[in-house]
Amino acid sequence: MINQGSYIPYLNPSLNALLVVLTLYFSLAHAENGVWIDVDTAEHKLFVMEGNKIQAEFNNVAIGRFGTTWSKMTKDDKTPLGKFRIGWVNEKSRYYRFFGLDYPDLETAKRAREEKRISEDVWLSILEASSLGKTPPQNTPLGGHIGIHGIGNGDQEIHHQYNWTNGCVALTNDQIDRLGKWIKLGILVNIR
Repeated sequence: MINQGSYIPYLNPSLNALLVVLTLYFSLAHAENGVWIDVDTAEHKLFVMEGNKIQAEFNNVAIGRFGTTWSKMTKDDKTPLGKFRIGWVNEKSRYYRFFGLDYPDLETAKRAREEKRISEDVWLSILEASSLGKTPPQNTPLGGHIGIHGIGNGDQEIHHQYNWTNGCVALTNDQIDRLGKWIKLGILVNIR
């Protein structure tokens, strides 16, 4: 009997074993570090957590203009829900500073494959990137270039009144500077 919550499509035994090892590795890395990011999209807050203790809180967080989803697709302007990792940092972003997520991650891709929203080839390209520790392809039907960023030269009043992003989590430039001291590559980001 297959447990639908943990089903991994059959590729070959060694690839499935590698996927299990990677999942365990990233779970242990999070446990050792203890610092992670929690984004509460309903309350528009971002918390820096160490274990279960709040280390920093950021209010008035903006998300995708059309809310959140477990089934993000390209150009839907929704913020994906789930557990991701910081995969890269762009210090010269048009949004001031950009902390890129490893979206689409394996869990998102697995769900999309099961729902037939992506092809086997797209699934395999995301799986391969993940197994090699690389950023997943950013041009899939699931979208890409999702992260936590500032507002750049944008209007702070609009930021405080509206959800305006294409799917990212946005803070003011001052907030993103303060958050930056906590951000390391690989840190867990929980978007709920």
